[in-house]
Amino acid sequence: MSKNEQIKGERQAYYDRITPSNLTPLWEVFADLVTPEPKVQAAAAIWHYDDIRSFILESGGLITAKEAVRRVLILENPNLRGQSKITNTLYAGLQLILPDEVAPAHRHSQSALRFIVEGTGAYTAVEGEKTIMRPGDFVTTPSWAWHDHGNDSNEPMVWLDGLDIPIINFFDTSFAEELDQDSQSLSRPPGDSQARYGAGLLPMGYENVSPTSPVFNYPYERTREALEQMRKAEEWDPCHGLKMRYVNPVTGDYAMPTMATFMQLIPAGLATAPYKSTDGMVYSVAEGTGKTYANGQELSWGPRDTFVIPSWCAHHHVVDGDAVLFSFSDRPIQEKLGLWRQDRGNH
Repeated sequence: MSKNEQIKGERQAYYDRITPSNLTPLWEVFADLVTPEPKVQAAAAIWHYDDIRSFILESGGLITAKEAVRRVLILENPNLRGQSKITNTLYAGLQLILPDEVAPAHRHSQSALRFIVEGTGAYTAVEGEKTIMRPGDFVTTPSWAWHDHGNDSNEPMVWLDGLDIPIINFFDTSFAEELDQDSQSLSRPPGDSQARYGAGLLPMGYENVSPTSPVFNYPYERTREALEQMRKAEEWDPCHGLKMRYVNPVTGDYAMPTMATFMQLIPAGLATAPYKSTDGMVYSVAEGTGKTYANGQELSWGPRDTFVIPSWCAHHHVVDGDAVLFSFSDRPIQEKLGLWRQDRGNH
């Protein structure tokens, strides 16, 4: 037996003796735990809305919104199947509400966002206030806030749900409650939060008690108008075009404490420069068509499609004409922990 074989045998015998005590030698796993760069499981992937819309509508005939609690088709990352994740830290799905349906009121530890994909006239009620939702609107639901959804229109409504479910489950902090009625009682008129907090004004004596924005509907009409006004300056970021983040008007911080949300305009003729960051990004296409190249993989997208770019994945966008993209990520958590990084190449 060689010296190396003898050492290997002695070590293995030692490992066998310590295993019943639930001990593991760090030196055998250190290289897998502390890596020079992120070891990312998630893959870049795309869901073409026109290809899956029939499946979404079909679910409406299989189960009611009340029975399902939330009738959603989860967008599972192909490398994370069975885990209800679109990235390692984020959940995403497409929710359907049919005319005259109500998704019953409940509350939970998880924060949620909605980005409206199809239909006009459904509503979300949050903590006693109802808001009507339209395509392109970004709607928040704070952690532990009572909320329900309903559809008073005559057409199906579909929106992209984004939640921090994997983060909450990682910390073992998931709690949930059902209300004893389908729809919560309303205590404020529609538009109240927008008037109180979203007009550059605050009520006298207001004290901020939540890390989530008190404005819970950011209408696409206003967002789009802001992008058009900003484009006049022609201050294009080579990696993003014109990218704006949604903010809490009280604090100036992100609109939600665990998820950052953005809207970006990429003008016709601009091919963005290669870029990567540690926050995996989920995109929903509000307008336009184009392609995103992620580590050499081509994702061809159009309106209402959803695609994901995982953490530390080099990518760039090429658009056919003007394109508008909504996106969300876990960047606020990474920034607060001092972990967030980006690589802009030479830009």
